Amino acid sequence: MPTPSRLDRPAVDAGSATIAAANLLSAAARSGTPCAPVRDLIGADDVAAAYAVQERLTAERLAAGATIVGRKIGLTSPAVQRQLGVDQPDFGVLFDDMRCEQDIPVPLSRLLQPKVEAEIAFVLAEDLVDGPLDEEQVRGAVDYAVAALEIVDSRIAGWDIAFGDTVADNASSGLFVLGTQRRTLDEFETVSARMWMSIDGECVSTGTGAACLGDPLLALAWLARTTRDFGQPLRAGQIVLSGALGPMAAIEAPGTVTADITDLGSVTVSFVQE
Repeated sequence: MPTPSRLDRPAVDAGSATIAAANLLSAAARSGTPCAPVRDLIGADDVAAAYAVQERLTAERLAAGATIVGRKIGLTSPAVQRQLGVDQPDFGVLFDDMRCEQDIPVPLSRLLQPKVEAEIAFVLAEDLVDGPLDEEQVRGAVDYAVAALEIVDSRIAGWDIAFGDTVADNASSGLFVLGTQRRTLDEFETVSARMWMSIDGECVSTGTGAACLGDPLLALAWLARTTRDFGQPLRAGQIVLSGALGPMAAIEAPGTVTADITDLGSVTVSFVQE
């Protein structure tokens, strides 16, 4: 699929840049045709502008009937940062219709340019609104952890993204799957947890909890503080995908992805061609 030319887009002034970027990404999602990068509109590293686009797209989803069920942290693994050419984490929104069940295959037609990464997901028992929101506090707020697969996707053609592009595009979110084996944080160690991910039995990614900002709980603390700063604090019952434990793997054909994480068991998702 050819990459759209940036020269094909009309010039916009600063006041309409957020709307123009959101419209491009929204149209790409609806049509299934990736768009050109939006960084020429909002800047490659303008954090406020990028999150303004994300918030506008979130408002559109909510107005259409979607429900927020949690958040995702992206770009936590050095391996993934190198893959995408970025150097800091970001966050996105998890909606109810993004959650998939392990026993229901995912049609590839639901996605544009999918990649999969294995993560530890946390489900919160308490709001994270007040206090220092440090590692100790967020640890106490976690109800349980489960193994997870995040199916990342990009509305930007060819994954040609800078930090501003991926943030605006809801942190390149797609779908997610949760495992069934729940563990409290007294029952396993997040830092030393080891991950092995395969596609049709062939290993495509390995890693540990230490690859996720040094500890997935540190990633959760970062998210709690950052979302509070944005006026959108984490709430009890929400799901948090804490970030990749190893490199992403592209999904280019039907197949089955399985990840095993120490003490959390396995999680799997199958992709089919309709």
